[in-house]
Amino acid sequence: MATAAKSDLGLRIVSALVLFAIAGAALWFGGFAFALLLLVGGALVLVEWFALVRAMALGSGARGALMIAGPFLVLGAIAGLWFIRERLGVSAALWVFGMVWATDIGAYFAGRAFGGARLAPKISPSKTWSGLIGGMVAALIASATIGDRAGIIGVPLWIGLFMGLLSQLGDLGESWMKRRAGVKDSGKLIPGHGGLFDRVDGLLPVALLLGALALFGHVTVRAAI
Repeated sequence: MATAAKSDLGLRIVSALVLFAIAGAALWFGGFAFALLLLVGGALVLVEWFALVRAMALGSGARGALMIAGPFLVLGAIAGLWFIRERLGVSAALWVFGMVWATDIGAYFAGRAFGGARLAPKISPSKTWSGLIGGMVAALIASATIGDRAGIIGVPLWIGLFMGLLSQLGDLGESWMKRRAGVKDSGKLIPGHGGLFDRVDGLLPVALLLGALALFGHVTVRAAI
């Protein structure tokens, strides 16, 4: 049993490193490389989204609403990330990604360290209120440090607190979808990690909102870096 767990951990680490390398390279080069990453990734997420919705125990009205919401959320997030990367610079895009990554890390370690009351036991039994707070604080720190380096202006950098909350709401939303569909993961695309939707559920609403704020001039930079 221990050997199997160790092997699974190794697979997860390798998969995560490969994903990080691909995403990091595309983000750094921008342009066509980043656009291709967003379009391919978005298409794969939508495939998983539609499969989940079809498997969910829902009425026709709710299923139809989710079928519409999926493309809106994914395409909005794609547009938001593209706009921020190409108009505001790579550091501004790292600010967005950094808040989401920090949320995941902070929530995991705070939940493990402090435990406590469950956040939404009927949706995701492993999530705790301490994890929620830890993720929000971690996102605040990431926003303040990366945002200052990126020269973010137009919004207060404590917006990271809200982005940490929004990211975890995205995670809970996907957990609800999977529970209603009776599945553990959104797919099997990434060895040891499940589907791509599992990896970007928190990024989607954050990228959509920040992209919209940037489009309307409420998020900008002192100088693109």
